[in-house]
Amino acid sequence: MASHGLRAALAARFPAHVTMKLLRGLPRLRSRPAYAALRAAFVGGCDRAGFRLTHYAVLNDHLHFLVEAADRTTLSRGLQGLAIRIAKALNRLWRRRGTVFADRYHDRILKSPREVRNALRYVLGNGKKHAAAGREVKITQAIDTYTSAPWFDGFREAVTVRGIEAMPRPVTAARTWMLTIGWRRLGLLSVHDLPATG
Repeated sequence: MASHGLRAALAARFPAHVTMKLLRGLPRLRSRPAYAALRAAFVGGCDRAGFRLTHYAVLNDHLHFLVEAADRTTLSRGLQGLAIRIAKALNRLWRRRGTVFADRYHDRILKSPREVRNALRYVLGNGKKHAAAGREVKITQAIDTYTSAPWFDGFREAVTVRGIEAMPRPVTAARTWMLTIGWRRLGLLSVHDLPATG
């Protein structure tokens, strides 16, 4: 359950790692129809009024995002708008009404290049870690295509995903120094990396 305490202030130079959990009992998100609905929601909400969705991972019952925002209010409004788009898309797909997310989102402000690099590795590799642990996730490629990894340019290895050029881009380019330059000074990621924790 997400904390209901006062959230930490957010400066525009710091990205944030956000987690949103689904209600129990809903269908899994890692299906082609659900992922198509999610990507459409991401396309519509990834760059709005100072809020930017730059990276994501779709797990069976939760979502991870790396986002940028001008301040805490912009972050909250951007995530609220994105959550509404996601809920509408999934409810339409599942032919249901009502709440989709279990609680308010959890966020962690990333204040150093190392924290950003670790968060990138965590988000892009989380599904692979679940798969390695036998947690009802299957990944048959070098990268997890239920993440923004196909659009990520920070891997040491060359990555090609067929058909990617025909898809609308579901994330927007980062603008903070941390997510564009800072983390890269510690070394690019490998497609073989797994998160250290989580």
